[in-house]
Amino acid sequence: MAFDATKLINVTCLSPGRNIYLYDTTDHPDVVEAANYINNVTNVTSLAKGDLIFSTTWSATPFAAASTISQFKAFKVTNVIANDAAASAGAVNLAEVLISSSGALSSGT
Repeated sequence: MAFDATKLINVTCLSPGRNIYLYDTTDHPDVVEAANYINNVTNVTSLAKGDLIFSTTWSATPFAAASTISQFKAFKVTNVIANDAAASAGAVNLAEVLISSSGALSSGT
């Protein structure tokens, strides 16, 4: 699946590099972290080095009644290729900073 900019929500609206984003997808976290998955130019995003992205992977359509959370990872933006003449202009590089590989934790009741 391709990156969906409508699923990337800025929850802080601070200056570049200090924002926190939520991203809900059915893509595996390794796909989200892959080179050029998110691109500021082609995806019309404004991510900057230092921004934090909390990525939630869902079993089916995010927030659908039968969909469950399968993985959760946090990524830090480590670089954005700003040179418009570069081969990968706009590419956003991510580094994993938090992982919950066995699914979302629940307190259960």
